[in-house]
Amino acid sequence: MNKVFSSTYTVTIGDINYGGHLGNERALLIFQDARIRLLEHLGFAERNIGEGVGIVVVESGCSYLRQVFLHEELEIQVEVEKMAGKKFTLRYAVFRGDDKEKVITGFTVILAYNYSLHKVVQLPGEFIQKCAGLGA
Repeated sequence: MNKVFSSTYTVTIGDINYGGHLGNERALLIFQDARIRLLEHLGFAERNIGEGVGIVVVESGCSYLRQVFLHEELEIQVEVEKMAGKKFTLRYAVFRGDDKEKVITGFTVILAYNYSLHKVVQLPGEFIQKCAGLGA
């Protein structure tokens, strides 16, 4: 991965399913938490990535590589890629903190969205610029 942002997440009881491990739906919540932290790191929020523009997730996917258990510390690496026009893709790699084993991978495809106008718009220049400088 290049242009990577790193975040952490601690698995809570709410993340655990009847099988005693991380529920399959929780990966998207872990991705969202990392995405919010990435945006905050860049000086933005989900409803404001500059010029009155927010974001909306239009596609996502994940692969579960290993079980994850209660109270485990996870490291989430987020890569910004395929940024063009009105959309961009974030790639996620989730590692278990104690042994650094990769446990989940995934992606989200995100559109720039003007909530006032209720329409998809171009990515703001300032947002593109800050994302490009992420790895610097």
